[in-house]
Amino acid sequence: MKQIIECVPNFSEGRDLTVIKQITEQMLTVDGIKLLDVDPGAATNRTVVTIAGEPELVVEAAFRAIKKAMEVIDMSKHKGEHPRFGATDVCPLVPISNITMEETVEYAHKLAERVGKELGIPVYCYENAAFIEKRRNLATCRAGEYEGLPNKLSDPSWKPDFGPAEFLPRTGAVAIGARDFLVAYNVNLNTTSTRRANSVAFDIREKGRPMREGNSITGKIIKDANGNPVNIPGSLKACKAIGWFIEEYGIAQVSINLTNISITPVHIAFDETCNKAHERGMRVTGSELIGMAPLKVFTDAGRYFLEKQQRSVGVSDAELIKIAVKSLGLDDLKPFNPEEKIIEYALRDEKNTRKLMNMSCSAFADETASESPAPGGGSISAYMGALGVSLATMVANLSSHKPGWDDRWKEFSEWAEKGQILKKELIHLVDEDTNAFNKIMDAFGLPKATEHDKAARTAAIQSATKYAIEIPFQVMKKTYSAFEIIKAMAKTGNPNSVTDAGVGALAVRSAVMGAFLNVKINAAGLQDKDFVNKVLTEGAEIEKKAKEAEEEIMSIVNSKI
Repeated sequence: MKQIIECVPNFSEGRDLTVIKQITEQMLTVDGIKLLDVDPGAATNRTVVTIAGEPELVVEAAFRAIKKAMEVIDMSKHKGEHPRFGATDVCPLVPISNITMEETVEYAHKLAERVGKELGIPVYCYENAAFIEKRRNLATCRAGEYEGLPNKLSDPSWKPDFGPAEFLPRTGAVAIGARDFLVAYNVNLNTTSTRRANSVAFDIREKGRPMREGNSITGKIIKDANGNPVNIPGSLKACKAIGWFIEEYGIAQVSINLTNISITPVHIAFDETCNKAHERGMRVTGSELIGMAPLKVFTDAGRYFLEKQQRSVGVSDAELIKIAVKSLGLDDLKPFNPEEKIIEYALRDEKNTRKLMNMSCSAFADETASESPAPGGGSISAYMGALGVSLATMVANLSSHKPGWDDRWKEFSEWAEKGQILKKELIHLVDEDTNAFNKIMDAFGLPKATEHDKAARTAAIQSATKYAIEIPFQVMKKTYSAFEIIKAMAKTGNPNSVTDAGVGALAVRSAVMGAFLNVKINAAGLQDKDFVNKVLTEGAEIEKKAKEAEEEIMSIVNSKI
């Protein structure tokens, strides 16, 4: 499964669109990068660009953009309302899917080191990428702005993390970091009152509202010994909020920025806004997502609302998204299109990455039956495994909703969720097995005119062959793990569906055996015999256990028919 990160560089130019275009065009010279948004601001004289893709590609695109900004932006002439200290002012990396913050920090450091070494720009690492605690805060790193850089760079305590401690009049410095995804999100109220919307915003935002003497609205603001206002904290961490009236919609909204969705996710912010609005005599009618968000935002929300209903969360992503959209009222003001709002969906290239799985069942069968050698037994084995675990997942969902079994919904929901994860992984491997075959064919097609060509061709064939072993071996391991779910459903699931569990066991056993055939035939051409022996030994053991598991499950099934 691909790792995806987002990069949101801010460039100190928001008025000359030809300059911005030169920078974004450099990003797009990296194949596989998606330009999600370009947001120039004339008053701030600043443009925020959003790109996303696989980490290595994003780092390369960001580097090229920083290099181009160094060439086309002159900071000695820059004026704008927003704080800034460099041509590329800040460049945060944000984990989106299948990647941890720790891994994202490593990529931020890699980018920072390269910018410092190859471009000679002073680099400060901030937020999660900070090496020094006081540099976590971007405002602290940028204090003094561009004009204060000569003094800052001469101070040993502000030596850059990468690059020289040298003032570059045209370029300034850059802050490179790693941070959590920020969600801009508005909740709609059945009122036109900005003041009432603000009251709800103050109730929920982390900063809260000023503490007052006597009357909470008109009373004198209480201050501490240093003269700073004393605040009553709001109910949500990592949440900024304000109320406003939107003339376009004719309603007031609570406008929310969630700065760390692992602390306060969207669905929690929504529910808390609903509660606080209700306490003040208002009703939430829906909500609005500004920009895009990771898939996790929607799947987590879908699971949350299903759990509140005591229903199984082991359903497809499409179903979870549907539940999230309806529960959050994301289609209240205008139609909500997941393909445009979910980052992973906007990035995917279905034509190339899921050719088989985008076909109809009959088209897949026709493609398999054609004279083309792929898809072959490996893809079919992965698909049999996906269908087998899908049957077990169906039994779990039916059991979760079976009348009279209400107190067991959580038990079966957990089994169904495990099944959905396995199903997704195996569906991915259906196309990946065909991709592995194509890698071998491509390697055999490389030139062999010179000794160097021959060596390169041999190395490519061996690498592709090893990959063509690893993919069906993954199918074996993933598919075999489905027996745990199938056995549980045969023993304790809805008795009316026990034969479905039986068919799932038969499909999974065949998938394991079929995948092992592909492992063995590809292993014959690999020179790395230690790897071959390890895979064949482990594969034989998995095949043996799969046959035993299938026999045990079929015995249970037949005893219940």
